Amino acid sequence: MNRFCIEEMADSCYQDFPASERPVIGITANYGELTAKVAEGYYKQVERAGGTPIIIPPLPPSLDRGTLAGQESSLLTTLSRIDALLLTGGADINPLFQGEEPLPQLGGINAERDLPELLITRLAFNRQLPILGICRGIQTMAVALGGKVAQDIASQHPQQSQQPCPLIKHSQDADRHVPTHTIAISPGSLLQAIFTPGFSVSSGTAAAPASPATSTAVNSFHHQAVSDPGPHFRVSATAPDGIIEAIENAEHKPVLGVQWHPECMGDDGLPLFRWLVSEARLYRQTQRLHDRILTLDTHCDTPMFFPQGIHFASRDKRILVDLPKMTEGRLDATIMVAYIPQKMQESAYDYANAIFDKIETIVGDNAARLALARTPDELWANKLAGKKSIVLGIENGKALEGQLSHISHFAQRGVVYITLCHNGDNDICDSAALIPQPSAPSPAQGSNGHLHQGVSPFGVEVIHEMNRLGLMVDLSHAHEKSFYDALDISATPIVCSHSSCRALCDHPRNLTDDQMRALAKKGGVCQITVYPGFLRTDSQATILDVMAHLDHAVQVMGIDHVGLGTDFDGDGGVPGLADASELLNFTRQLLQRRYNDDDIQKIWGGNFLRVMKQVQSTRNND
Repeated sequence: MNRFCIEEMADSCYQDFPASERPVIGITANYGELTAKVAEGYYKQVERAGGTPIIIPPLPPSLDRGTLAGQESSLLTTLSRIDALLLTGGADINPLFQGEEPLPQLGGINAERDLPELLITRLAFNRQLPILGICRGIQTMAVALGGKVAQDIASQHPQQSQQPCPLIKHSQDADRHVPTHTIAISPGSLLQAIFTPGFSVSSGTAAAPASPATSTAVNSFHHQAVSDPGPHFRVSATAPDGIIEAIENAEHKPVLGVQWHPECMGDDGLPLFRWLVSEARLYRQTQRLHDRILTLDTHCDTPMFFPQGIHFASRDKRILVDLPKMTEGRLDATIMVAYIPQKMQESAYDYANAIFDKIETIVGDNAARLALARTPDELWANKLAGKKSIVLGIENGKALEGQLSHISHFAQRGVVYITLCHNGDNDICDSAALIPQPSAPSPAQGSNGHLHQGVSPFGVEVIHEMNRLGLMVDLSHAHEKSFYDALDISATPIVCSHSSCRALCDHPRNLTDDQMRALAKKGGVCQITVYPGFLRTDSQATILDVMAHLDHAVQVMGIDHVGLGTDFDGDGGVPGLADASELLNFTRQLLQRRYNDDDIQKIWGGNFLRVMKQVQSTRNND
């Protein structure tokens, strides 16, 4: 082949067509002398690792207009085109971004880079993009996400009594490819797995029997370092003098920062780039799967916060579900409930209607991006039209106020399910939670203190009417006796919109294995919840506990009877699944556990929609 013949060279690009796509890695550019540039090591290591490098210039925001809208739009467009973010080295960060005045030892700052890189880091983190920060990049991660950077480690190094040895030299004179000091790698860390032979991103572990890496030698070119990793990170490596050399996300997200320069270390630095590219490949797979499937969260309590003047179209810190978070987490639809507290002075019926009025107003104000839905077909139509969907539900049958006619009213408003009770018995059934009575039990109460010993006579009528009108019966929060009664009474499958497994967390709100088997036998579904207290009680629950409950439910019930009901804004949320923006992590975990695309669609709402369609097919409005 003539390397100077463009036609021949172009033809050769098609010899293996279609070529397998490589994930796109966005690399932040340095800036100086009116030039955006990147050291060759960054993009060459990305290419060696199997990625496609592109350069992201530092576009400054138009602060004189008093808005970041233009800059945010450019950054978000960039983030939508890449599969991972690589934050490169360079000058110091302006300490004003971490609320400090500059020390005399502060080096040169790069104002052109600071704000664009801090913003893109925060926005990439919100979108669950894999991130690798190198030198200045690890410091950018810390400052952008609530941590701190020592402006000068030589003058700010703690006293010798607090450290294993005096401060070592962190700005070497040797060539950049030469390692000049060692680091200790934290046991059990992601960094340890990456540097252990046989590491697999798909499983998140290194293949046994490889010996875990406990240390490695690195190069060193810095006078600053992370001093406080912040709330989202944990330390995964330190130098002999205690200086932080690596941090990684503490919420099981693919975000990692190192203080050294692996792009200069050839094969010794390549494992970090291979990790980033592998995570980028998994991210792209996750995104493309979300293009094809419909994702439905079957329970959130966000309407409770609407009276506070919530801005649903913006990223509102007061709520866990809003349009930006649904977009970032690729959530297509959520069932928003009118939650009825056990004790309330006003009319529960009127309160529920006021909630639905507010939801309709929010939908109307955001009609270009948001729509109501009450059937599976409407949910799919909204997704194809590029709109998020809100589905209506009621949590606590107290909203009926003892009137069967109110069921018809709520059905006409678009309600798809009613959770028969909440934390306390009502006139429909007994709850899993026993609320002490203010006086001695009435003759109607049993020895266990509950009102009905299951479903009441009025509750039987309620279930029959819900069957007739095509509303799903939701038994989350119900007492075990109420659960079995309803299962026998209902002519259509029932759902548990936000429940977990009692075998893994012994809480009366959770379902026993026998309950789950009975539910599956009748065609129903159990939607695993993200409420921490229903996942574990001995320590902090995380996304891994959510997955453990899901896996257990699948094992007990089968893949056709399990889903996700987060209970966001009803105290649901754990590290790794803290709000709607993090729901991509759920899909990532499913893929890592080898669930196939069809099974993931079933879990992500397909099973629930099957029940919804079956229940709605029995609708009789006469």
